[in-house]
Amino acid sequence: MKLRQIPVVLIALAFAGIAVIYSAKLVTATEKKTDTPQTAKAEIGKISYPANAPQLASIKLATISEVSLPIADTMNGKLAYDENVTSRVSSPVAGRVIRSTVEIGDYVKRDTPLLILDSPDMATADADFAKAKADQQRKKLNLDRTQKLLEQEVIARKDVESAEADYLQAAAETKRAGLRMRNLNAQGSENGKFVLKAPISGLVTDKQINPGLEVRPDATAPLLTITDLNRLWVLVDVPERYIGNIKNGQKIQLEFDAYPDQIFDALVDRVGLALDPTTRRIQIRGVLNNKDRKLRPEMFARVSFLADSDKKAFRIPNAALIVEGLYNYVFLEKREGEFQKQKINIVRKDRDVSYADVTSNAALNNKQRIVEEGALLLNSEVASHAQ
Repeated sequence: MKLRQIPVVLIALAFAGIAVIYSAKLVTATEKKTDTPQTAKAEIGKISYPANAPQLASIKLATISEVSLPIADTMNGKLAYDENVTSRVSSPVAGRVIRSTVEIGDYVKRDTPLLILDSPDMATADADFAKAKADQQRKKLNLDRTQKLLEQEVIARKDVESAEADYLQAAAETKRAGLRMRNLNAQGSENGKFVLKAPISGLVTDKQINPGLEVRPDATAPLLTITDLNRLWVLVDVPERYIGNIKNGQKIQLEFDAYPDQIFDALVDRVGLALDPTTRRIQIRGVLNNKDRKLRPEMFARVSFLADSDKKAFRIPNAALIVEGLYNYVFLEKREGEFQKQKINIVRKDRDVSYADVTSNAALNNKQRIVEEGALLLNSEVASHAQ
């Protein structure tokens, strides 16, 4: 019996040795796995990185904001002077520029001298006014003299009537010459020097004057442009299909390349009455408050017309979206280095931004930070961990 038990013992010892060796390999493998640094941990749709992870350098965050939902796609617009507070100044008389008293950027009040001209037309108007006043005075004396003679029955009444008619004609001529001088903002003692004055208060934004320049009243280009830059117009050519949704007083939001992180508000002021037959568009004019004077005429803008209702949406950069089939996703920042993949419902998509409905996206909130650059990196990491 003892001889028969020896092979059994040997077999048992062999199996025990194999088990010890296998356990040692498992321990070694576990230790090696534990020794390997783990740069990212991920659950379903969630991924986190340690503070010093190199992947964080490729991630840029953006803050979503709650805005009114636009009624149409973003359109291109252009800023222009508000013509109700703008004056393009030209000279009403011909002459030669002697001196200019203002420069571009100067603020001028109404009736401030802008330039001085040596003007033959001014000299003629001055002389005509002086001559008319002298003629009126002479004929007034003649009328007084004939009236006294009539009282003494020395002359006939027709002589008085003739003198009275001459006086009235002289008075009319004096009035005409005086109105001409008033239109020129002159007093009658300029001696051929014409002073061009500001018709309104505002900033000088353009100046086409040089000393010695010959100017004419029929010139096509104005000598100066004066305007109030606190108010600007925004002009937008709107496609025909959107006309029914736009009316006076409607809110507008503007974006400019010069201020990429800022939105400017405006209001629709006028809706055009006729379509352009070539482009099938109608021009919409908006009024913009520019008290901080950040904006300038001729700047291009991206224009969004907002709905009259209080329907709100989250404004999300298109670079942050991940499209998988029919669905859109973004990565939300839960805390520093931790991100959660979140499905969202997009109700309108423009060229650069999209709008997610507030009511159907409970996971989003105003001022929520999302991944704008690096979303594809995070999505690939999540996908690899899922496998």
